Amino acid sequence: MLKIHRDVLRSVSKGLCHFSTLSLESNIKPWERTCQLLAGVLQGNRVNLAEAITLVESKHPDKHKQSQWLLTSLLAHQNRLIQLGKLKESFRIGLSGAPGSGKSTLIETMGKILTSQQHKVAVLAVDPSSSRTGGSILGDKTRMPKLASDPLAYIRPSPSGGNLGGVARNTQEAVLLCEGAGYDVIMVETVGVGQSEIAVADMVDMFVLLVPPAAGDELQGLKKGIVEIADIVVITKADGDLLPAARRIQTEYLSALRLVRRALDYPWRPRVLRLSSLENEGIEELWDTMKEFHGVMKDTGEFENRRSDQQRTWLWTHLQWQLMHRFQSDMKMFEAISEAEEKVKEGKIAPGTASDWLIDSFLNRQR
Repeated sequence: MLKIHRDVLRSVSKGLCHFSTLSLESNIKPWERTCQLLAGVLQGNRVNLAEAITLVESKHPDKHKQSQWLLTSLLAHQNRLIQLGKLKESFRIGLSGAPGSGKSTLIETMGKILTSQQHKVAVLAVDPSSSRTGGSILGDKTRMPKLASDPLAYIRPSPSGGNLGGVARNTQEAVLLCEGAGYDVIMVETVGVGQSEIAVADMVDMFVLLVPPAAGDELQGLKKGIVEIADIVVITKADGDLLPAARRIQTEYLSALRLVRRALDYPWRPRVLRLSSLENEGIEELWDTMKEFHGVMKDTGEFENRRSDQQRTWLWTHLQWQLMHRFQSDMKMFEAISEAEEKVKEGKIAPGTASDWLIDSFLNRQR
């Protein structure tokens, strides 16, 4: 892999960064730094990886162009490794559950087991953002102190930014960057605030739902749309006084999942496992089940199909985000938006009528 890294560094120095294709008119120094970030990420430099993720999270127009060049170059590099048969395969795992279900504890315990087996583990943890201040606590490194200090692990907390679905706007791009840095197990922890936090399923290979004991009966479980897409349901905190409740919940979810219909050609039957992160029981069984899932999906071709479908899904997701951002940041539309909001609040026009008028106005300005 180091030989490939040297090739990248050599290509960068020869001018592989095609600035002209990105309409560069400003100082070239930021773009030189972007080239350095690419080389650093491919060498597994954690500082460069953190800076690269910050770059893709930025909404600044110039930095957005730099981040897209970085990602495109990274994909080109990965395609070259595929041709050479040297690409290190990654396994993307999404974890979701209600607050207090033990997501961070499980990730730290499993992460330490995986790093002891020489896996490189990246954790992308999404924290909810305040609807009033827009801020986030970003305390995941505090909750996972042992894993945070592990040289084979990387933890990146990110604010949700008010996005629905339990993930941040650029989580999928952060996954690509972590894979480029050599991390072969990527764990995405969602904000886990409710039943609809399922957007993470469109960016991972396996979706795991964590359920604490006494989380409701089987009918309550059936009402959760998130259960329908779970590949594994994990009953957490199965120890001490909560063990009887954990056993009952496991039985109820096994019963409930029999009524959940999935695609006829889906090769995997969801499992319901029970574990205790505190007593380190059931963690190895969970990882073995995850590896079994990976093998089944690879053997049937569903693994590659799923990733291809996810790329298409995120194309449309980014298109929606970009259109909304450009619409709201258009200074010429500011007065029109304010006028439409006032008329809607006063009850003079319907919200749908106002949105049609704003869209027509925006499109007419682009001509």
